Amino acid sequence: MKKFTLTLVLLFLIGLLSTPFKVNAMESSKRKEPPINQSQCNLRRTQEKLWIDHVFWTKNFITSDLASLPDKDVVLERLLKNQDDIGNSIKPYYGNEAGNKLSQLLREHISLAGQVLEAAKNNNTTDFDKYNKLWYENADDIAKFLSDANPNWSNKELKNMLYKHLDLIKQQVTARLNKDWSADIKPDENFSVRSMPPDTLAKLHRLHWQTSAKPGHIAWKWHLYSWQSVFRYVSQF
Repeated sequence: MKKFTLTLVLLFLIGLLSTPFKVNAMESSKRKEPPINQSQCNLRRTQEKLWIDHVFWTKNFITSDLASLPDKDVVLERLLKNQDDIGNSIKPYYGNEAGNKLSQLLREHISLAGQVLEAAKNNNTTDFDKYNKLWYENADDIAKFLSDANPNWSNKELKNMLYKHLDLIKQQVTARLNKDWSADIKPDENFSVRSMPPDTLAKLHRLHWQTSAKPGHIAWKWHLYSWQSVFRYVSQF
């Protein structure tokens, strides 16, 4: 009897101890999420650098244009190149047509920003209202382009981030025109990798493995989430 009881206790303990491992094994099997490799990390870093450059050269152009500095055209040329670089960066995943379309939309974004800047500098409210409206419509087009590429991206969320980006640019232009240097640097102080959501890396880890079964399909979720993270990053500017 004692031997039988001891056997039952041992079986119970073995079952109890093995349960967490079984659960973990089942959860791991369901997730199927291997660690992110170096090439995937490099992709995210590339997108971060491209959008940091976007903000950096935008700020440089604002400074040069409002002060009528002789380097204005050179800075603008470099800023426009950045839009081509961003478009080229998605070609391996979405094709040349999509990459060229994104570059076109981003070039329009810069061109309209220049028109808004010029109108603000000359205190031309008619032109300011006209080009400001077109600028936000362009943001809508960019949001539509990206959300159409993948239904996992919310068109509304993208619009909100892009609108915030435009609003902060206008705040900075206003601050420079008013020579309010403290207000001018505020967006730069907010521009930090710490502005990204704390769960970004966890979501990157999860979403990377939700890939399309079709080679070359545009629904590559990890790549798009990388972009979404960087957009949140840039919208702090």
